[in-house]
Amino acid sequence: MKTVKLLLNLRLQKVSQVSSLYIASSVKTNIFQTVETLLLSFSFRKANMSTEKPPLASGLARTRSEQLYETLAAAIKSPFGSMDANGVPATAPASIGGGRETLSRKSSRRLMMSASPGRSGGAGTHIRKSRSAQLKLELEEVSSGAALSRASSASLGLSFSFTGFAMPPEEISDSKPLSDDEMIPEDNEAGNKKPRFQAEPTLPIFLKFKEVTYKVSIRKLMTSAPVDKEILSGINGSVSPGEVLALMGPSGSGKTTLLSLLGGRISQSASGGSVTYNDKPYSKYLKSKIGFVTQDDVLFPHLTVKETLTYAARLRLPKTLTREQKEQRAIEVIQELGLERCQDTMIGGAFVRGVSGGERKRVSIGNEIIINPSLLLLDEPTSGLDSTTALRTIQMLHDIAEAGKTVITTIHQPSSRLFHRFDKLILLGRGNLLYFGKSSEALVYFSSIGCSPLITMNPAEFLLDLANGNINDISVPSDLEDRVQVGNSGREPQTGKPSPAAVHEYLVEAYETRVAEQEKKKLSDPVPLDEEAKAKVLRLKRQWGASWWEQYCILFSRGLKERRHEYFSWLRVTQVLSTAVILGLLWWQSDIRTPRGLQDQAGLLFFIAVFWGFFPVFTAIFAFPQERAMLNKERAADMYRLSAYFLARTTSDLPLDFILPSLFLLVVYFMTGLRLSPYPFFLSMLTVFLCIIASQGLGLAIGAILMDLKKATTLASVTVMTFMLAGGFFVKKVPVFISWIRYLSFNYHTYKLLLKVQYKDFAQSINGMRIDNGLTEVVALVAMIFGYRLLAYLSLRQMKITT
Repeated sequence: MKTVKLLLNLRLQKVSQVSSLYIASSVKTNIFQTVETLLLSFSFRKANMSTEKPPLASGLARTRSEQLYETLAAAIKSPFGSMDANGVPATAPASIGGGRETLSRKSSRRLMMSASPGRSGGAGTHIRKSRSAQLKLELEEVSSGAALSRASSASLGLSFSFTGFAMPPEEISDSKPLSDDEMIPEDNEAGNKKPRFQAEPTLPIFLKFKEVTYKVSIRKLMTSAPVDKEILSGINGSVSPGEVLALMGPSGSGKTTLLSLLGGRISQSASGGSVTYNDKPYSKYLKSKIGFVTQDDVLFPHLTVKETLTYAARLRLPKTLTREQKEQRAIEVIQELGLERCQDTMIGGAFVRGVSGGERKRVSIGNEIIINPSLLLLDEPTSGLDSTTALRTIQMLHDIAEAGKTVITTIHQPSSRLFHRFDKLILLGRGNLLYFGKSSEALVYFSSIGCSPLITMNPAEFLLDLANGNINDISVPSDLEDRVQVGNSGREPQTGKPSPAAVHEYLVEAYETRVAEQEKKKLSDPVPLDEEAKAKVLRLKRQWGASWWEQYCILFSRGLKERRHEYFSWLRVTQVLSTAVILGLLWWQSDIRTPRGLQDQAGLLFFIAVFWGFFPVFTAIFAFPQERAMLNKERAADMYRLSAYFLARTTSDLPLDFILPSLFLLVVYFMTGLRLSPYPFFLSMLTVFLCIIASQGLGLAIGAILMDLKKATTLASVTVMTFMLAGGFFVKKVPVFISWIRYLSFNYHTYKLLLKVQYKDFAQSINGMRIDNGLTEVVALVAMIFGYRLLAYLSLRQMKITT
């Protein structure tokens, strides 16, 4: 016993010397008493077990007491080499600083994690925290073979678990202080880690809005006059950097409209009141400082998470950053949002499997926080998510706000945990303001006006019931009851309680009389910024994140990656190749030396002109209507110039459009016996390419003008059918008053050009068409290529940006 006690004393002296700490004598005495008691208990067990030995081998039948004895015996072995006469190590580890008087918090944490048997697996992330000056001894657990004891020392910050797990002395090597953030459990799935780059200096924005109103004109019938409908009425509020403001209310209460007004996404002509940013009005140059996350996740389904954020970074981050720095910023966002596991997974959509709903929502948020915005607006970021994922999303918003950002989010029906995480709350009902203030004081306010829950319920559920006028399980204010009785109206006939309209009127009046004036006075207070900081809002210049050429290249690359899956789908490839094989079999080695064979081959050329005029039109009409939401979102954020987008969108299809027609002609040309010469072959292929580009321009123009797939498909069907009938094959003699249509038909010019390429040296005219050099047809097709696209571009310029 004395030997073990002496060895333990030497061990404590060594640890104290290494860490430069002085343990109080009272704590040492407690440790000695604990060890002595343990050894006595062990000796008692040893004596009892000496008469009855278990049949199992010693290595398998070791009890915790025996493990403790071995641990104490191993303590006499010094990891630091020889000792002097006083029992002090002759040499200390190089990693321990000589002048330190306390162990670092991080070293203490590592020691705790090493000494805990629950950390041996390495899978968990929970951190065992040692309590100050806590020494426990459970004699009952000693005799039962359970965990014998845990001795903790506040001065060392260590936690020992005597369960046979030896603490490696090499862990006492890191002297870097431990920050509070390192004690937070890491969760890669939820992204609970603190943002790094969001803490970069940015322009703080104090947002205030006073008496905000918004109306829309609704025409119920085509002949009736429009009626103004009030969406918002007299909304007041404010939010400062570092705060999270929640806009809550039932469906149709005006949450999204108010959020869009605050983000500058709705025209100010239809709204009233004032919205100020650092006491300055809204300017379009604030777009670079505002991030807006829409309710629907508008993302390209065939791009991966990493590609989506990388393209956003290259388009939106300032020109002063290099491409490598922008891509590194995207990687940092992926890490901060916990998207490492799915960064190479496609986003997915309705018909494409991809990431989960929570991950898709985090990608949408990453698209906005990547620019380090001063004001972040989110429209129902938790809709469709489970409660745990929603909580993690709101916690992430808190982390962003703590970095000095202003965060506003709409919320539909949060859980009680989510509700208590908001700093401020605005409760809307039928476009009116029912409450504005701290979320923690909302229940106190409604209790003061006589509305209290009669049963235990979620605070958010209680507030939404009030906003809907539903007072089931809610106390009825005496003022409201008296008002209903005096008026003898406003009462539900079945329940006898006040009607939703009466409840709503009472809540609006109560807020106006009790709270509204005080809040309006607060809104009049100037923001705590100097005039120079306020003026920065007006001095912001519209700066593109990339030059026009860089925008074009980025959008061209993005378009190729997104649409390659559509163009090379097995369905489309099968459609084109099967059609080519059928044509080759029907016109197998046709002979043009006879009039009948010449007419048959002319029919083949007309079908080629019709097929490659019809096919691209109905592919192109989907381009702009399908990307309208993405175009609205990115144009509202000033990600690129419209001209760069339009040119990249129209030219990124060309490489893909040339592959399938080339395969088609390779099959048809040689199976049907067309002129086997390089000159006619390449001219025929060039003619088909001109037809494809011209017809594609028509489809783009129809889609851009109508922006509605049903209407565009109907108009395209009628137009293509008219062009086909006027193409010169079915009707040779067209009346003069309608003959001008054929000159607008790309089928007509393509058919004539194919005839001239194939039969230039064979005949003077075919089907009444004179065979010449075909320059007129080439000029007409080139004019259509540019004319239709110019019409589509002008239509996009006139399109209003909507949220």
